[in-house]
Amino acid sequence: MRVAVRNGNVEQALRKLKRKVNDSEKLLDYREKQYHTTKSERKQKKRASAVAREKKRIEKLNKKFLSRK
Repeated sequence: MRVAVRNGNVEQALRKLKRKVNDSEKLLDYREKQYHTTKSERKQKKRASAVAREKKRIEKLNKKFLSRK
């Protein structure tokens, strides 16, 4: 990945580099591959995040419903 530094403006080049890294998701892939996780661990993590999302969704609905009364 390359970013050109124009007119000696390193800060702007750094911002562009950070944006490119975030958009390409290479850092995320690196973090996932940093440690070995078994298939069951990945399933547990997915299930836990799904439960958390559902709880958050229900809380939001309850808050919306209770504010109507």
